[in-house]
This record gives sequence, structure tokens and C-alpha cells, in this order.
Amino acid sequence: MAAPLRIDILTLFPDLFEPVLGSSITGRARQAGLVEWFVEDIRRYADNKHNKVDDRPFGGGPGMVMMCQPLWDCVQDVESRDERPATRILLTPQGEPLRQSTVEELASEPRLLLIAGHYEGIDERVIEKLNPREISVGDYVLSGGEIPALALVDAVVRLQPGALGHADSAVEDSFSQRGPDAERLLDCPHYTRPRVWQDLEVPDILLSGDHQRVADWRLEQMKTRTRARRPDLLQETEDQHEHPADT
Repeated sequence: MAAPLRIDILTLFPDLFEPVLGSSITGRARQAGLVEWFVEDIRRYADNKHNKVDDRPFGGGPGMVMMCQPLWDCVQDVESRDERPATRILLTPQGEPLRQSTVEELASEPRLLLIAGHYEGIDERVIEKLNPREISVGDYVLSGGEIPALALVDAVVRLQPGALGHADSAVEDSFSQRGPDAERLLDCPHYTRPRVWQDLEVPDILLSGDHQRVADWRLEQMKTRTRARRPDLLQETEDQHEHPADT
């Protein structure tokens, strides 16, 4: 059996993670030996008696900045605990947008190291030294990188083989790619019992028993929904076909 995906999470608020990650799909994936995660408190690496990890920014301005030394020492220590090289990731609003294609890429790595920053930011010098991949979960600002780290872990873990109850569940998610040259589409609408609820009926085709017609209907619903709600996804696919990456 292959070694489980290892995820190290570096944070100033370690208590936030277990209540979420220990539940549902991520919790079951850990119990099944598909993934393991370790949460490390950056504050443990402060070199002063008050465990201070931040200071006022040079040049003035509001907020506090995380200092270089605690984060640097934390990364060096945590990475030394496993011989597998870690893919370093800094959760920051300045990073590349987190897309399903990024999640799929990261899910294939043997080890991830997530840095959840806080305060006004992190001293740029330690970012330059660590050279992490910088990832953003959206064009908005949160109090820290903990919630983005949770989102990334959840998205990566559910792609581990065996993490979901049905082998096709991840393939049929929104944003998953349908074939090597296909679009990334939003998911289709779903229905369950009862057949009629508050005068709203389940589409007849889903009750037909014709699996090909159902598959065709679902694909068309995906395309229709994507055109209406996220036309940028279709435009990205068209651009990729018109300007394929060099190989």
C-alpha cells in the first residue's frame, strides 16, 4: 500500500483544525490510512520569553507583521520529520486562484506543507527564502490563512483514491474536467425522493431508466448552467484550444 499523503499545517491557531478535519470525508480518509496531517504551532518557535512572533512594520502603518525567525525555524524543523520533500504552500490573497486543476495537481503530491499566515502579513524576506507556492481562495481578505488551509485540505483529500464512497463522485464534481480536451463545467441539478414536492416534479428523463439519455441530459444541463453562471469557464477552454501550451 502506498504511503498516505502527508499534510503539515503551520499556524498560530492549531486548535481550529481537528474539529473540522476530523469529521466527515477527511476524518474517514485519515481512519482509512489515505492521508495524515500534522498541525504545528508557529509560536513554539519564538526565541523570546513572551513567545512573540510579530512586530510593527518598518515604515509605519497599521497592523503587525509576522517575523522571519519563528516561521523559518518552524518550517526547517517540520520538514526534517519526513524524508519526502514537501511542496510548500502559502495561503495568501495575493496568490494564484485556487482552481480544481490546482487541487488535482496538489492531490498527486506525496507531501504538502501549508503555511497559514496571520496579522497584516509575513516579513517578505522569509517568503523569498522559503519560496512557497502562493495560493488564494478568492478576491477577499480573511483574518488569517486557517480557513483557506482547511478548504485546500478538504479539496485535496477528497481526491485521494478511496476517499469518496463512489469512484465517480470526484469525476462528476463541478469544475472537474470531462476528458483531456473537455470543458470544466458546473455540476448538473440533482433530485431524490419524493417524485413530487410542493408541486415541483422530478424531470421525467431521470425516471426513464435510459442511462445514455440521462447522461446526455446531465451533460447538457452542465453546459447550460455553466453558460448562465460561469461563462468564464467556457471561455478559458476556448482560449486553451486556440492557444495550446507549448510541449
